[in-house]
Amino acid sequence: MVRTRVAVAVLALIATSAFAATPAQASGEPVPTGGPCAYTPTPDDPAVRPVPLPRDPRHTPSRGTVTVTLVTNLGLIPLTLDRAQAPCTVQSFLHLTRHGFYHRTVCHRLTTYPTLKVLQCGDPSGTGEGGPGYRYKDELPTNLPPAPTDPTGARKVYARGVLAMANAGPDTNGSQFFLVFADSALRPNYTIFGSVRPLGLHTLDRIAAGGVAPTPEDPAPVDGAPALRTSIILAV
Repeated sequence: MVRTRVAVAVLALIATSAFAATPAQASGEPVPTGGPCAYTPTPDDPAVRPVPLPRDPRHTPSRGTVTVTLVTNLGLIPLTLDRAQAPCTVQSFLHLTRHGFYHRTVCHRLTTYPTLKVLQCGDPSGTGEGGPGYRYKDELPTNLPPAPTDPTGARKVYARGVLAMANAGPDTNGSQFFLVFADSALRPNYTIFGSVRPLGLHTLDRIAAGGVAPTPEDPAPVDGAPALRTSIILAV
């Protein structure tokens, strides 16, 4: 699955007792936030829409749930975010939501393979390449059942209604996420941080029923832009 520009200024005091820059600052390397989530700037992959780094408190909330609703042109998609399951991910998602990062964005990818049925959103550029200008660690599931379609046991069931983060490799979470509209088989390499509520599943089913938009190269695709253009008008 796929997926604040921070300028580091080193100030030197010309005096007998100057403050020395840390090695990371001196070399221009990205400096992560100081809390347990360690949100890390990605200057080589800047934010496609301006947004600051999330707060990273020492005591990151890790209990309870929060509701966020994606208001789309095709219906509401209410989500329940689970802090206990993925506290850093929920914290980041709420941060992006509160800063309007997801407003007026499109869900750029619909996948309808027999073993992978998801809608992917969260990139304001609409290309599948954009993010918030930072990354953070995985909070991977450990108790998913094995996928019956994979005799090796490597792939697990990401069940209908799962809300998970897309990524480009280990610890590269950013802003892109996917919504599972039918049980799917994936390696457990994607952070699950909540679920889609029943009304949202109804909206997802409508989007999935429209299929993937055909192209001249592929008149019957199973992976690509949704045929029913799906826009997140706002996330609240």
